[in-house]
Formats: sequence, C-alpha cells, structure tokens
Amino acid sequence: MKILIIGLGYAGNRYRRAFEHIAASTGMQLSLAYVGRNQKPTELPYFDNIGVALTVFVPNIVVVSVNDRNHAPVLQQLAGFRGFVICEKPLVTPRDDLGTLLEALKNVSGFALDLVERYSDASRQLREWVERHDLQLVRASFHWGKDRINDYRPTCGVTSEVIHALDLLTWVCPRAGQLSLHGALGVRSDFSISGNEVLDTVQLTASLGEARVTGYSSFVNIVRQRTVDFSFVDRESQLIHARLVFDTPRWDHDQLQIWTRSANGAEQLLHQFATAPNEPGLDTLHKLSRLCLQVVRAVALKEPPRQPFACLDTAMELQRLLNDLDTHAQTPPPARYVHGDMRVLLAENSDLESLG
Repeated sequence: MKILIIGLGYAGNRYRRAFEHIAASTGMQLSLAYVGRNQKPTELPYFDNIGVALTVFVPNIVVVSVNDRNHAPVLQQLAGFRGFVICEKPLVTPRDDLGTLLEALKNVSGFALDLVERYSDASRQLREWVERHDLQLVRASFHWGKDRINDYRPTCGVTSEVIHALDLLTWVCPRAGQLSLHGALGVRSDFSISGNEVLDTVQLTASLGEARVTGYSSFVNIVRQRTVDFSFVDRESQLIHARLVFDTPRWDHDQLQIWTRSANGAEQLLHQFATAPNEPGLDTLHKLSRLCLQVVRAVALKEPPRQPFACLDTAMELQRLLNDLDTHAQTPPPARYVHGDMRVLLAENSDLESLG
C-alpha cells in the first residue's frame, strides 16, 4: 500500500512516524512518499508537485498535513483522486469556498478529518456509557486551550483548536441533536506569524439539540488545558455528571469520571477510568496511530472502522460552525504580543509536548 504525505513538517512527520510504527508492528507493507516545497533529510521518495506525485507514485492514501491556510489549495489539487484522504484539522479556513472543495473531493473513496480525541479510550467509554444508560444531555461546557504564542507554524487561529471540543460534544452524544451557535466573544492578536489580527481566543454559547453549551478555547492559554464537562439525566430523571480530561499530564494521558450526588450533596462515583499509554515509539502518537491503523485496514482489507471516521459531511458541518465563530465573534481592539524589534519564534526542533 502506498501513502503520500503532503507536507512533511511537524504534523507530516507525526503521520510518518505513525505509519512506520504500523508497518513495523503489523508486518503490513506500507510505502511512504512526500510532497513538499523543499526536500527533507529523509530517505522517503520526494516530489515537489502534487500532480506528478499522484501520477508517478499512485498512492492509495493521501495525507494532507500542510498548514491549515494551505489546506484548500492542496485539497483542490486532489480533484479526480479516487483513494482515501486523511486531512489535518480544521478542514480549511473561514475564507475558503466549501462548494469548490466538495467538487474537488467528489471522487474520493473515503475521507477522515484528524479529530484524534475520538480515538481516546476515555471518550469512547463515555460515549458507550451514554448509549448504554440512555442518558439525555442537558448541559455541557469545555475549556480547551494551549500555548502557541510565537509558534513558527502559520495558523488560521483558534478555530483550529476549538474544533476538538465541538466535535467531542456531538461524538459523545450523537442522539442529542444538531449543534448550533448562539453567540461568541473573542480576542484577536499578533500571537501568530500569520498576522496582527488573528482570532486567538473564543468564548461561546451554543445548543446541542435541547441541551445548552458554553465553551472557552484559546491558542494563548499559557498552559495546556483540555476538559469537557457534561450533565445528563437518566431514565429516572436523576442528574449524572461526567468529566473528560485529555492530554494531562502528558499527551494521550486521558481521564474520565462519572458521578452523581445524593440529596445531602455527597458524591457517588459511578465510573472512573484513566489511561497512560507508553508503547515505545508512539510518544504523543497513540491516538493518531489508531486513526491511521483504521484507515489502513479500511483501505487494504475493506474492513469497517471500529468507529466511524469524521467523514467529509462531518468536516463540512464543523467548518460551517467554525466559519460562523470566526465571522461573528465580537472582539475588542487586537492584543499585541510583539513589543521588540523582532519576534522570537519557537525552534522547529522544540519538544513535541511544546509544539503539540
């Protein structure tokens, strides 16, 4: 099987490591190549043109891991491709035309947006618990942030971060209804090399069916914080609470707690789970490798994924929501991080925990 990675930067190398681990651990024959502006110090076959790579290499799977501002131009160059596409999140930026994108991807055999928290054992267990106990969502909130101040990688802003939390709401509660935005406040700044007024933070209110949602997400959170809280009612109208915590204290170290309270306020723990995977070679890649393995098996063996991929329809729905956030967020005058003569950027070889 042949896999073409378009963009072998930080994200692209994460995919490379994941696929190489899959090949080594399963014995599957995977051939990798990449497209980039410049050739990297790697033995992988290199192409400087997407069209040539598709024609000469003839990949079964294409991974789009360029920076998010280049997603749309790259995806449009896949017009006519009939293989499987994995795309880094978000799908595109709020400035890109979704109709043109749909037309370009109409012939692909499969599509998965990289929403890796779906592949956490913690989120999977909560999803199954909600289904098994027939829980109805009444309220949800999230805090989802990390520090990308002075990151060297271009970005369209916080829409690239908040997408994880928004997706998890509908992923955990698929029967709750459609997610719709009510309002948003935000802050724009020069935190990124992408411009002086990039949306770096958003606070929103929304509805998921009849449930109400509040959320906060930021690319200038000076510590990584990824939590999603839920309140449900069960068949007896009893309130049930749940909390998901991701990537704490390290990437892929996730926790789930489900509890209720008695009339006197005492907590009754119903379920607790924590995962701290440490498989050699998969540092920060445990969830991503699960996505990649399911794609490989779906393409090679025609095997249905253990859980549905974030397909093109899902990606489009989320993108429309992100577009609304970016367009309608009420913001004060932009904040300014760069006060000296030059911006000091994170080094490209910074540790994965800092860059992730």
